[in-house]
Amino acid sequence: MRRMEPAQPTNRLIADLPRACRQRLLAGGEDVELGFGNILCERGDRIRHVYFPVYGFVSELTPVDGHMHLEVALVGREGMLGASVVLGVDTAPLQALVQGAGRSLRISVAKFRRELNSTPALRRMTYRYVYVLMAQLSQAAACLSFHVLDARLARWLLMTHDRASSNELRVTHELLAQMLGVRRVGVTKAAGLLQERKLLRYSRGDITILDRVGLEAASCSCYRAGRDLYERVLSKGA
Repeated sequence: MRRMEPAQPTNRLIADLPRACRQRLLAGGEDVELGFGNILCERGDRIRHVYFPVYGFVSELTPVDGHMHLEVALVGREGMLGASVVLGVDTAPLQALVQGAGRSLRISVAKFRRELNSTPALRRMTYRYVYVLMAQLSQAAACLSFHVLDARLARWLLMTHDRASSNELRVTHELLAQMLGVRRVGVTKAAGLLQERKLLRYSRGDITILDRVGLEAASCSCYRAGRDLYERVLSKGA
């Protein structure tokens, strides 16, 4: 592990903070590598660190019937993992699974809370982010209930594409089924429909985004609503 370079923060929440606050956070954290498939915490674990991804992304999953998991949130360089700490709760509400390997700033809860308590700008920024998360969780529940699978798959691929910084995604049918809460046969059919429209190419767990604009058109309205909400609330700055 090494210290994060203060001059080049690329996590958006940190980049949008005033310079002095940003430098204190970077100086008090560590630059760590998040490996694909790593579980950063299980639901009910005590949260010991908060993470601000720079590259890569983390799925937050809720258990279903004790043996399956459903993705309810995705955290990349636009956000932070461990947001419940902002509310004074250091118990993880969800499992955190690394889906895209990459770098992250990691800060101990003790250091983060000290900075949170002493810096109004950080409190304002993180409160807004928690609000966005709450709204997105509600939206995800509605999306799961009311939108067709191919539109939901397009939304998930767009959210992943935003955080992956690449048109090439590595994801299996099994993983997609888990993320979307459906059977593998449903994923196969939905991916086939998007492939027929030449929006993506899918082969043995490799997905290539061919038409980003077309994929946005195929997505349900939840993708745009979530993106617009983030911009509207977080663009106010600290």
